[in-house]
Amino acid sequence: MRLIPAAAAALMIAAAPAVQARSFTWSFSSDILTLDPHASNNTFTNAFLDNVYETLVRHNQRLELEPALATRWEVVSPTLWRFHLREGVRFHNGETFGAEDVVFSWQRLNTPGALARGVLTIIKEVRATGPLTVEIETERPFPILLNALTQMHILDAGWAAANNATAATNLQAREETGASRMANGTGPFRVRSRELDRSTVLEPFAGWWDTPRHNLTEVTFQPIRSAPTRTAALLGGQVDALVELPLQDIPRIEANPNLQVVQGPELRTIYLGFDHFRDELVYSDVRGRNPLKDVRVRRAIYQAIDVETLRRSVMRNNAWIAGTMASPFLSGAPTDINTRTFPFDPDAAKRLLAEAGYPDGFAVGLACPNDRYVYDERLCIAISGMLQRVGIRIIPQFETVNLWSRRINNLDVSMFMVGHAGLPLADTFSTLSEVLRTRTATGAGLNVGRWSNAEFDALVDRIAEEGDEPTRRALIRQALLIEKREVAHVPLHQQPVVWASRRNIDLAQSPDNRLRLRYVRVN
Repeated sequence: MRLIPAAAAALMIAAAPAVQARSFTWSFSSDILTLDPHASNNTFTNAFLDNVYETLVRHNQRLELEPALATRWEVVSPTLWRFHLREGVRFHNGETFGAEDVVFSWQRLNTPGALARGVLTIIKEVRATGPLTVEIETERPFPILLNALTQMHILDAGWAAANNATAATNLQAREETGASRMANGTGPFRVRSRELDRSTVLEPFAGWWDTPRHNLTEVTFQPIRSAPTRTAALLGGQVDALVELPLQDIPRIEANPNLQVVQGPELRTIYLGFDHFRDELVYSDVRGRNPLKDVRVRRAIYQAIDVETLRRSVMRNNAWIAGTMASPFLSGAPTDINTRTFPFDPDAAKRLLAEAGYPDGFAVGLACPNDRYVYDERLCIAISGMLQRVGIRIIPQFETVNLWSRRINNLDVSMFMVGHAGLPLADTFSTLSEVLRTRTATGAGLNVGRWSNAEFDALVDRIAEEGDEPTRRALIRQALLIEKREVAHVPLHQQPVVWASRRNIDLAQSPDNRLRLRYVRVN
């Protein structure tokens, strides 16, 4: 039996000195979809509900795993974990938390409306072995089970039965249950009121088991869909913080002495991908062959793009140059190889194209969203100009996210720009398994270009089940080096998380772009 030192994971940041408690109002571009934590796979909705519902383990603001409703755990065998639950925890309605609530929550995640199940499909069974002990059995060895469990919110079994909420709310069927209208978690905040598309008001839960590091007496969330209107609301004092600020509004916020811009690198890596599969590209003037299958052509594209200029001129210095497809902030990501494989060199790019049989270049389509990522269309326009200089003529396919998503999902692309954050696991395995390994009918659905490498796939299979962390990290490094060697993609940068607030507020920003209210302080 291998013991995991939960005490080490439980290192907590010392509480800041007490100051006068305050109310706090913040805004985002859309409302949460539901109060039911099992009904949605929407990233923002689930992040919001993290403030109300809790899980056995959680991420802190540095994305380190730490105990939450479980205080410690043991790996009994590669497919069996035992969790010891926290004693004395109460739900917002006063009911006591116990093992039966964990078992019930897992059963509820297996009902038809439970879109939140996602990464939890690896779990085979959850069973209570005592009032405060549960065992979780997985279908196969899964060393990053703790990361997955950050998505399994715990509900009170008795409360759910009393409020017609024993099954997850089916949002696709426009269903309503007690859990979609009300909430009863164990988290630091409880829901006081909710008006759809207008506001959701939270208040601190006085019976929370943990020591509060926030000093908030009331939290009001107001969805504001229009970006200019959100910025105006902050400038006008109607809200205290925004967790989505357009880069073009940064100067306006910075010019106000009462406001601040809070920004740092997001987990999301923006990259260019290629059609590695077709023998003839769908969108190109080359007939009878696919130039993007030639590593010399892919390297030419890599060396024709000046990522430093993109960072400076397009991203306004608010980007972090990417050397691999995995953000260095993802768990397991090797930082020593997060460097550019080849330098920016247009002359070398031209020579490579000539060697590959394209001395005059060629035309190729570039699929790019114009409203999905930070400055996405501007990036693609700038990249088009850089490629034009070496003879690669871009056929622009710059579209709204709905049209772009349809094109991506249908694999109707030759060259494309996409971003991936490695969430919700916040682990490099997500990128390896979802974006890079060989696409199948049931897996690697984000491998749009259908790159395939048997050596890489074998490593991913080993990484999936490797329980020794140093060995696992070495395998991840080896896999990423294979992808770099083949220039299977062109990583560009990690885009910024850009928030803004009143200057007297500490938001404790995280690279996963989640506002954890338990850290927010109004000074």
